[in-house]
Amino acid sequence: MDGAKKEPYDTGDAAQSTADLTAFVQNLLQQMQARFQTMSDSIITKIDEMGNRIDDLEKSIGELVKEVGADTPASGSSKPKALQSEASEQ
Repeated sequence: MDGAKKEPYDTGDAAQSTADLTAFVQNLLQQMQARFQTMSDSIITKIDEMGNRIDDLEKSIGELVKEVGADTPASGSSKPKALQSEASEQ
């Protein structure tokens, strides 16, 4: 041993170190929250877009069903009109 006494721990440095660490952690948590909010907003936007696409598909399918229903003859034949005309031409 060199015989020198170690000075007691300076409480001012400890308080500053604790304050710095607290500020660092708070800043880090704020950054993480901002990133999660950005990701959440992005996901919600994509889900909304997907919902709109599904609505458009449902509308298109409904229109196709109506169109096919209008083309189906009342005689009860399940063949579309185009196929019936081909069969009658042969």
